[in-house]
Amino acid sequence: MKFNTKTIHGGQHNIDPAYGSVMPPIYQTSTYSQSTPGGHKGFEYSRSGNPTRAALENALASIENGEFGLAFGSGLAAIDAVMKLFKPGDEIISTNDLYGGSYRLFTKIFEGLGLKFHFIGMQDASKIEAYINEKTKLIWVETPTNPMMNIIDITACAKLAKTHKVLLAVDNTFATPYLQLPLDLGADIVMHSATKYLGGHSDVVMGSLVVKDKKLADRLYFIQNASGAVCGPQDSFLVLRGIKTLHIRMQRHCENGEKVANFLKSHPKVDKVYWPGFEDHPNYDIAKAQMKGFGGMISFTTSEKTLESAVKFVENLKVFTLAESLGGVESLAGHPASMTHASIPKEEREKIGVVDSLIRLSVGIEDEEDLIEDIKQALG
Repeated sequence: MKFNTKTIHGGQHNIDPAYGSVMPPIYQTSTYSQSTPGGHKGFEYSRSGNPTRAALENALASIENGEFGLAFGSGLAAIDAVMKLFKPGDEIISTNDLYGGSYRLFTKIFEGLGLKFHFIGMQDASKIEAYINEKTKLIWVETPTNPMMNIIDITACAKLAKTHKVLLAVDNTFATPYLQLPLDLGADIVMHSATKYLGGHSDVVMGSLVVKDKKLADRLYFIQNASGAVCGPQDSFLVLRGIKTLHIRMQRHCENGEKVANFLKSHPKVDKVYWPGFEDHPNYDIAKAQMKGFGGMISFTTSEKTLESAVKFVENLKVFTLAESLGGVESLAGHPASMTHASIPKEEREKIGVVDSLIRLSVGIEDEEDLIEDIKQALG
């Protein structure tokens, strides 16, 4: 089954034999009747499993070419479950350019519980090996990274992980399975903030994991059930609905992203533009090889290189909305240093390029002329 068909039919079965509903119904129930103790029809309590959530989890596994999908109450809840695979003394290597919430979870929660993290640049994957030792259990990758749009070679990371018998997890939120399939490239775990492109309409908060290995899936299912950070049936329904249009939305995100990126690059009031589709972007060849397209996420700095110039720009936008998050049908603008990455200390932020003049755009699916005109007037 090809990807576009998978988004609509992948992993789905007729879960409504009573009426033949085309869409999986919202099973708004916390518990299920049993004919005898332990005698049920596959579901007993909705923390452990819900038919609507199960339909979503099957769809997630299908579009990522995995075998097992798990849905959580948020992207951070999904990451939290991965971290709970490990014990005090274990070490994790993470890219140094990553979502601020991930950094906060790693440093403020799990470092205090005994895990050790190494935050390093991964644009040259060969440099990762120097940090691997007998205590290393996981390599955590974002690609493209948030917000600097760095590209990391998933295949090279997977070879390292297999050689040293450590897990490789990839945050695929920015690329989505429409553009990139980390499991096919050798990753063990794929994570999504399904709040973003998978949901696609800025109306739900959810996270997901997809794996191929049953033993790993069983461990994660246990953590999901025992910790209880699951999503509800209404949210599951919304993300399942969003997935059905993922392919056509991502096509427009990519088209608009390319036009906006090229406009920004030519504008005199813009200093640097970070978008992996430029041929002079570091690791462009890797992006071209492992991605189907370059996406709708763009970061740039103003030529004035000041906080004031960035704030003035985002406040003057009319079509783009100044807001947290990304990946919705509407275009959003954010100021990473004071919003999504505020939890990272200033000196650490600036080492990786998250300076006060950096602006991040999530380019939506509106008419490209309106988006470019909005940017033009805000820069003016």
